[in-house]
Amino acid sequence: MRDILRKLILYFDSLNFNYKTAFLVFIIAGGMICIIILSQISIFTMKQDFDTLFDKRTKSLMQLEQVKDSYKVNIQDTLFDFEKKQINYAQTIEVLQLAQEIIDKNWILYKQEIELQNREFLTSFVKDSIIKEENYYENKPLKDSIIKNIDKKNELIKNEINKITLIKPDDYFVNLNLEINAISIYLTSLINYDLSLAINEKRNTDRIFNTIMIFSIISIFIVFLFSVILSLFIIGNFKKLHNSLAQKVNEKTKELQNLNNSLEKKISKEVLQNRKKDIIMFQQARFASLGEMLNNIAHQWRQPLGSITMIIQSFQTKMSLGKLTPEFIDEKVNDALLLANNMSTTLDDFRNFFSPNKIKIEFSIKSCIERSIELSKYLLTQENIEVKLKVRKDVEINSYYNELSHVFLNIISNSKDALCSNVDKNDRMIKIIVNKFKNHLVVNILDNGGGIPQEILSKIFEPYYTTKYKSAGTGIGLYMSKQIIEKHMNGEIFCKNIIHKMKNDKVFDCSLFTIKIPLQNESSEIKE
Repeated sequence: MRDILRKLILYFDSLNFNYKTAFLVFIIAGGMICIIILSQISIFTMKQDFDTLFDKRTKSLMQLEQVKDSYKVNIQDTLFDFEKKQINYAQTIEVLQLAQEIIDKNWILYKQEIELQNREFLTSFVKDSIIKEENYYENKPLKDSIIKNIDKKNELIKNEINKITLIKPDDYFVNLNLEINAISIYLTSLINYDLSLAINEKRNTDRIFNTIMIFSIISIFIVFLFSVILSLFIIGNFKKLHNSLAQKVNEKTKELQNLNNSLEKKISKEVLQNRKKDIIMFQQARFASLGEMLNNIAHQWRQPLGSITMIIQSFQTKMSLGKLTPEFIDEKVNDALLLANNMSTTLDDFRNFFSPNKIKIEFSIKSCIERSIELSKYLLTQENIEVKLKVRKDVEINSYYNELSHVFLNIISNSKDALCSNVDKNDRMIKIIVNKFKNHLVVNILDNGGGIPQEILSKIFEPYYTTKYKSAGTGIGLYMSKQIIEKHMNGEIFCKNIIHKMKNDKVFDCSLFTIKIPLQNESSEIKE
């Protein structure tokens, strides 16, 4: 027995975890089903025996008692009253016939109940297969003999009643009373026999119920035992699985820590490289703008230099003619100093433009845009480009003046290049609209240069992306503008193509740059 149990334990231990779980569920479910079936068998058996005792035995006993009472009360007492002349002959015959009908009816029903005593299949199976029913108390020949005797006596009494005459009434009543007493004895014996059957069947029912309860308890114990054993195996597997998972988690955690350490190093390295790239991009953006600035400086210095040259030549001419006077010298010196001062102011303006602000300052958005237009005025005039500035709401903002001016200058420069390539000289226009919307400053810059091709519209803010020749552009102007607006000023910059009326109410394909800069400590309002 121990070897078999050990082999079973080894076999269950070697099973897969899924099979063990399924087997545990099967054992528990099967055990519960068996317990339910046994309980139902017990209930049906008890119900059947209960029905047998009360519907068949008790009912039949009541019928026998009614037969016995009918002989005693309805026949014997009626004949006694007739003998005492308390009732007449007609009344006696009527009562006796009614009593005989009641007796025949109850006796027939009793015998039918005996013939219909068939058991249900489930009850018969339990009593015949599981529990051998004890039938030693049942004596069918005796019962059949009593029934036959009752039938004979019943027929005899019925014949005697039919022969009632007034002749020799004493002898007649004496014989009839003897027969009625005899049939009462037989009925009493039959009642006692049926009572003994009912008592013994109740005893068998108790035995069946006790046996099924024992089977149910044993089934519950077996199910519980198997459940505990399989649960121990499954808990063991859970522990093994938990340990293996914990080990794998520790290994993965170490790998992740190592990966995080290496990623931190890589990220810090990439951040440094990106900072270097940003510095280089800013420098390239400055240098790209420097060429245009030099052209503007040269243009703004050319006329003052020509005037200063003419002043110097006028000194020489006046001296050769002998007309050089102190008054003339003072006048021309003042004129030369004024021109030199204007040239110095222009140079300071361009020099300050290339020095990025580190501290935010308060300035007017209108003055910032006008300065950007002024710095590019020479090139715009040279290309016959009209710039129209419309300020619906001039706003004082706290931000980086030179960097924002640089953004406007980049967009104007891109518009200038588009206009020079695609539009006739007489129709070239750049329109700048400034407005305040709620708590944002909105600057719209549009030109009628034909718009931007749809396939490149999403790429124009990428670094080093340009449609110009390499000698004409670096492709970082708009990228740097986006960085300044979004990272330094927490704003937005985007571009789209529109159709708009520009010069002389003509409709053009236009590109629209929109800059939105959040305003602090400003009341929300909308003004057109």
